Order: sequence, then structure tokens, then C-alpha cells
Amino acid sequence: MHVDWTLFFQFVIIGLATGSLIALIALGYTLVYGIIELINFAHGEVFMMGAFFAATVVAVTGVTSDSSGWAIILVLILCLVASMAFSGVVNFSIDTLAYRRLRNAPRLAPLIAAIGVSFILQNIGIYWKGSRPFSGPDLIPREYRTYNVLQEWPILRDIFEGSTLRLRLLDVFVMGVTIPLLILLSWFVYRTRIGTAMRATAQDREAAALMGIDINRTIGIAFILGGALAGAAGMVAIFYNNSGRFQMGFQYGLFAFTAAVLGGIGNLGGAVVGGYIIGLIWSFSDGFMGQYIGGWGSQWTSTVIFGILVIVLIFRPAGLFGSSATEKV
Repeated sequence: MHVDWTLFFQFVIIGLATGSLIALIALGYTLVYGIIELINFAHGEVFMMGAFFAATVVAVTGVTSDSSGWAIILVLILCLVASMAFSGVVNFSIDTLAYRRLRNAPRLAPLIAAIGVSFILQNIGIYWKGSRPFSGPDLIPREYRTYNVLQEWPILRDIFEGSTLRLRLLDVFVMGVTIPLLILLSWFVYRTRIGTAMRATAQDREAAALMGIDINRTIGIAFILGGALAGAAGMVAIFYNNSGRFQMGFQYGLFAFTAAVLGGIGNLGGAVVGGYIIGLIWSFSDGFMGQYIGGWGSQWTSTVIFGILVIVLIFRPAGLFGSSATEKV
């Protein structure tokens, strides 16, 4: 079987771009779960709200693809900052109004509350943008450019048989936004006092409180950070997909939760790795495999992703980078 390496590299790039989005959303899940062991099922809808807000900001500014380059760049920066702020406030409000009062309730109560908040946000999305898909802002060129970079080395030239690398500015934009945010979050969590407080709270909430850490404030900051990352992912997604719908948070949220579990929920690095794994599987299952297996299409993607998740959890119940929880006494 002859492999089309040009197509292969194209789907690798698409997988990395999609994986970057999923990783941002997955970090929101794992931040909250790591501290209060709550699976925030409304997180996908927070991502959706960020996407809707970004589309609204572009519509209000009136900037189009025909505007000057500097105007487009300024609007993209404005959308990113505004969407992160908006989704951070939404997520913090959800914690303040719904979850904080259930801190000491049975675990089923906050889970039900999270599902309820998810439906509320979906209905707000329907009221905001309607029940039908809508076209997103088209400010970034979507055309492919071909690069012969692999032809510079004789060894690669022999292996890849004259293949080329096809790249879009849109893919560069996605990874150019998401990867720095992933690095900044890692720095914040591991190099700042607030990040230290978050890690201490995640390890032992009672001991952290005895050391003078404001638990509710720390948890609130975690919700703001998780919401801001979801908002950034939503802003990038609305440009990347060039469309939005009120249910868009369900698929991305489900795959992001899967990525968090795959990497080891509560582990930041694991969530990022899990996101890129899911992104690559999604890309290859949707497109690349269909070129070589008859009848293969996007309808098999969820089956493949969850099948791999089940296999991993059979051998690594805590995920790839998770550690088994010990009983607290």
C-alpha cells in the first residue's frame, strides 16, 4: 500500500491544531477536578459561550477580510482577550451561584447541578444565536500553501518520494494562540504563589485552610482560569471552523473530558498530551483512514476514540499520567 505522505502530513497538522483546542478545554476540566474533584459538565457550554462572544465582537467591530491587516490583527487580539474574560466570568459565576453552596453536599448533587447549568447555557445560546448553525467570521485566509521543505535533505527525499507539506495560515494561527497559553498556564501553576496555593488545595484542602489559604478564593481562581482557557478555545474554534451552533460545546466538551481522563484527570501535562492524542485520532479517523479503508468515515471517529480510551483505562485505570488515589484517613 502506497502512503500519500503529503496527505499524511496535512492530517498531522490538522490533528495538532484540533488537539491544541481540545487540550485548552481539557485543562479547564482537570483544573477544577484536581482541586474539588468535580466534573464540571457545563465546561463545554462555557467554551460555546466564548465562541459566541467572539463572533459577536467581530460583528460589532464591523471588520471583514477586506479590512487592513492591522485592523484584523487588532480585532483578533480583542476577540481573544474579550472571550477569555467573558468565559472566565461565566465560569466563576457558575461556581459562585451553583457549586459553592454544594461544596459539602453528596457528590451526586454538584454533578446534577453541572448538568442543569449545561442545559441553561445551551438555551441561552439558542436565544443568543438561534437553534441553527451560523457562519463564523472569516478573517483568516483558509487557502493551503505548498512547501517543499522535506526536499532539502536527501534521506527524507528518498523516504517521502517527492512529497510536499501543505500548510494554512489558519493552522498556524490556532497553534500560535493555544501553545503559548498552555505554556503560560504551566508557568502560573508551578511558579506563582497562587499556583502554589492551588496545588496545595488540590493535595489537601483542610491542611491548606489551616495554613491560611483562602479555599473559596483559590477555587474561584481555578474556575476563572479554566473558563478563560475555554473562552480562548472557543474564540479559536469559531475562526477555525468558520461556523458555530449552540451544541458545539457538547462534542468538543466530550472529547476534551475524554482527553483529561486519558491523560489522567487532575494532571495538567496529561490533559495536554491527551488532547493532542485525541486531536490526531480525530483528524486521521475523519480523513486519512477514509483514503485507504472502504466505508470508513467520520461516523467511526467517536468509536475509535472511546475504544482507545477503554483500552488504555483497562491497563492504566488512572490514565496515562495519573496516579491511583489513596484513601484519606
